[in-house]
Amino acid sequence: MARAAIWADIAATLSGEIGQGFYPKGSKIPTEAELAARFGVNRHTVRHALAELAAKGLVVSRRGAGVFVASRPTDYAIGRRVRFNENVTAFGQTPSRELTRLETRPAAAHEAAALGLAALAAVHVVEGVSLADGQPLAMFRSVFPAARFPALLQALGAVPSITAALAAAGVTDYVRTSTRVTAKLAKPVQALRLRVPEGAPILRTEAINADAAGVPVEYGVTWFAGDRVTLTMAG
Repeated sequence: MARAAIWADIAATLSGEIGQGFYPKGSKIPTEAELAARFGVNRHTVRHALAELAAKGLVVSRRGAGVFVASRPTDYAIGRRVRFNENVTAFGQTPSRELTRLETRPAAAHEAAALGLAALAAVHVVEGVSLADGQPLAMFRSVFPAARFPALLQALGAVPSITAALAAAGVTDYVRTSTRVTAKLAKPVQALRLRVPEGAPILRTEAINADAAGVPVEYGVTWFAGDRVTLTMAG
């Protein structure tokens, strides 16, 4: 009984600290060894307390990474007008993007087909990570016809907003014409970028965006962290 009281007291203490924001949503809490030293107990007792917090949905354990404060998955609408900033802002979070690649190269066969281009036509490739409140939600790769948007990479280098860059190039509106969603497991680089364990579940979307005339302007592939996003199909 005394042992039960100890782990329950530890669970209550940590629950209160999480509620006060000492450990923000998505952040890693101290290790079992650190908590055992803090409370003067063995790791089994700490493990019992953490299991109680997990059962209440307050924390999640990620194999090989540790225990993290649970955060409600971001609702992400997949519809005709998909805008990352709008989706994240509507959920009460602050959006941001980190660009990791800005490059012009020949199109791969599937990219040329998606954009309606000739084989090996030049395309701009933009890769990066999309974040909400500083936490990675997704990795993305967007491909654009280089001949139509010669200054796109320069625009993105100044302001990392695809919507703004396309608007500067004369495409003031664009819509999603197709989306495919598949479930995957995170590969090492994906796990590193998304800050999830290797092999964690992720959601892969493949999409084509077109201008008002129906001409494709962007072919994109996005990999979402599976436990941080709820994809919602909107009209």
